[in-house]
Amino acid sequence: MAGALARGWGDPVLCSDSGSGRAKALVDELGGEALTNVEVAERADLVVLCHKPRQLGAVASEIARHTKAVASVLGGVYTDALATHYGPSVFALMPNTPVAVRRGTICYAPGPDADPQLEADVVALFARLGTVLKLPEPLIEVASAVMGVGPAYQALLAEAQVDAAVRHGLAAPLAAQLVVETMAGTAALLAARDYDTLAVRREVTSPGGSTARGLAALERAGVRSAFNDAIDAVSGWSGSR
Repeated sequence: MAGALARGWGDPVLCSDSGSGRAKALVDELGGEALTNVEVAERADLVVLCHKPRQLGAVASEIARHTKAVASVLGGVYTDALATHYGPSVFALMPNTPVAVRRGTICYAPGPDADPQLEADVVALFARLGTVLKLPEPLIEVASAVMGVGPAYQALLAEAQVDAAVRHGLAAPLAAQLVVETMAGTAALLAARDYDTLAVRREVTSPGGSTARGLAALERAGVRSAFNDAIDAVSGWSGSR
């Protein structure tokens, strides 16, 4: 995710790693400097945390006294935990990988005592990467189970359609282009229709026609229950909660 964010911004970066060499590779690609954790914290106006969630305490013990503000993309780490380590100027964010091409979705929650002007600046920074949505913090986990994993789901749907088309005689590159361009166009159409999925389906579905037969086949195959199962698996939600 660190690489996706940096590529989306496209600016020279100040970055660090734990010895993997990824920081240098990113600097070689985008420009900037590969530094130590402390050097990044001392020089950056906003430190974006992209390490493993379990490393929160260890990293904070090293850099917290040097940071001015912190934006975290650590899954499952809430602003109260961030504030305990870093003070009030903290933000919990959940972006998805299309930020790399500035078409991402970024959900966020500010720390309860975050400065409003700082929040506006952070939102403006991440808005360069796509759509930024402020959510009540307890909903970020569920949102992540939709948009965080969504690119993988959409890629799987595209792959399944391509495979089916190839089975019926289309060349794979052509099938992939047809599927992906249709997905992109449908996304734009849904946005233009205020995200009214039913309206978009009705526009293309004639009674008893081929689209209706195809949709019925997908329903029989359990497409809705499959997505319900997937969000339960990712978010940990169950009907008893």
